[in-house]
Amino acid sequence: MGVLMDSESRVVVQGFGAAGQREAATSIAYGTTVVAGVTPGKGGTDVDGVPIRNTVREAVDEFGANISLIFVPAAFAADAIVEAADAGIPTTICITEGIPTLDMVKVKRYLRGGATRLIGPNCPGVITPSERSRAGIMPTDVYLPGNVGVISRSGTLVYEAVDQLTRLGVGQSSSVGVGGDPIIGTTQREALELFEADPETAAVVLIGEIGGTAEQEAADYIKGMSKPVVAFIAGATAPPGRRMGHAGAIIAGKAGTAQAKQSALMDAGATVVQSPSKIGETMQQVLKERGLA
Repeated sequence: MGVLMDSESRVVVQGFGAAGQREAATSIAYGTTVVAGVTPGKGGTDVDGVPIRNTVREAVDEFGANISLIFVPAAFAADAIVEAADAGIPTTICITEGIPTLDMVKVKRYLRGGATRLIGPNCPGVITPSERSRAGIMPTDVYLPGNVGVISRSGTLVYEAVDQLTRLGVGQSSSVGVGGDPIIGTTQREALELFEADPETAAVVLIGEIGGTAEQEAADYIKGMSKPVVAFIAGATAPPGRRMGHAGAIIAGKAGTAQAKQSALMDAGATVVQSPSKIGETMQQVLKERGLA
């Protein structure tokens, strides 16, 4: 079945411009069902066989869309997330970066207690290789069906980690990019909960970054997990107070340092690697040691 997406997923793309069209085409070629694009004012047309509608509600009512993929510009992306929630979309994946933090504060409050799960913003998306189901911007050729779940704040690092796993013959159950902004929908801890509950996942790769305390919160959950976790924290050499990459990657206080996160994860029982080049081989070793390979 996979985490968040499977062969039954029906994707609507909000913001069907150049990026939305390109990624929709890639997903369709991969085997994903993309049912519609949403571009206000262009409803009733189609682009390369994908029907365009004016609203998400139309895509839900007419085509049964249950996954929303958002490429709407930053100034309007918060409204797009709210529109997807109001239309009853269970999972919304927001690729857009640069959304104002105050906008995301309002979105987070609006979604609280509702039925819509938000992934992102500023994330690479979600993919379940065995189901040929993809909503995001990740390259499909590096993924291999298997039993390792992958969670990452970084797009580039998740592609690198997955490529390592695939080259070693270690496939992935699903991959979830949670996003690198200060305020995101689904946290690393919540993503871990999904993989812990997934019968097709035997182990998890967790890729974190400096800034905030999300990795420490994830570590608290790892203490009670039945599945092994291999973790890497990016930004070990970053100076305090300086933004490194993502908007959320700013060290503000001792809890935000790579060292603090690594210590919390190790104390929780995760296997922490110091170099991203070691993620694949370390997971392969962990799987063999646990009899999961």
